[in-house]
Amino acid sequence: MAFFRSIVTAKTTAIAAAIPAAAFAVSSISSSSQFERPLKNLKFGSISSSNPILQLSFAKNLQKTSPPSALHMETPSSNHQTSSNNGVVLPELLTEFMVDMSCQGCVNAVKSKLQTVEGVKNVDVDLDNQVVRILGSSPVKTMTEALEQTGRKARLIGQGVPDDFLISAAVAEFKGPDIFGVVRLAQVNMELTRIEANFSGLSPGKHAWSINEFGDLTRGAASTGKLYSPPLGDLVTLEVDEKGEAFYTGPKEKLRVADLIGRAIAVYATEDKTDPGLTAAVIARSAGVGENYKKICACDGTTIWEATNKL
Repeated sequence: MAFFRSIVTAKTTAIAAAIPAAAFAVSSISSSSQFERPLKNLKFGSISSSNPILQLSFAKNLQKTSPPSALHMETPSSNHQTSSNNGVVLPELLTEFMVDMSCQGCVNAVKSKLQTVEGVKNVDVDLDNQVVRILGSSPVKTMTEALEQTGRKARLIGQGVPDDFLISAAVAEFKGPDIFGVVRLAQVNMELTRIEANFSGLSPGKHAWSINEFGDLTRGAASTGKLYSPPLGDLVTLEVDEKGEAFYTGPKEKLRVADLIGRAIAVYATEDKTDPGLTAAVIARSAGVGENYKKICACDGTTIWEATNKL
């Protein structure tokens, strides 16, 4: 409960003040703001407590929010790790996709394809809810491409470790006009966060990027403040190919997703973080596992997988 109190007392004011524009979370492959989740609906999950009244309250909350046909898979532990990403050891996560499936043949095709992907440990499919749940260390980009190769539309709807953290996932979306990208952060345990990023529109070569103090985008990256809690906010240099695209996935020790909501991720023209920066995006809460089983966007009636773009 000590950590829970520290989040509530230390972060409530900061979150409320810093993210009026980021108070909604994105839980999609494109991180589209169509699928938003207000912060007031945060689910506390299974926070340890010796208070039986508090435990009962959490239990009732979980019963109310669980989908009717929720999938059941083993929860990844901090010891479950698979070597990937050029030798970097990536921690396992549970990742959920909404996939356009209509029959058992669809289920078999999806399972067969995903089971060939490096880093995928287990696949479970709920045909009724059209949800595919994947346990493993494979990047979202790789799993998305595998699903699309089966000829079915798919969209990321949740990632993380179920019910272990107040906030287990976050996302930052870069919307152009020149640079586009999505950065996803998922809490693996209290001492480790996994980061995955896709960018396009950058000049070829090496680019610095970082988590900065503020989610103020009035002057782009220049108004996002200093590096957040050095060295936690310092991220590995991006390697941009000749097409202007960059992909990164890797772990970050001691970084806590709950502390990042309302801050910003900035990208720089070179490896030098002292320049004003090229672009930035606010970090907003994203759906964790089992939190987003809706199929239709309430704002415009769009089916979830129809809003997917290349990022």
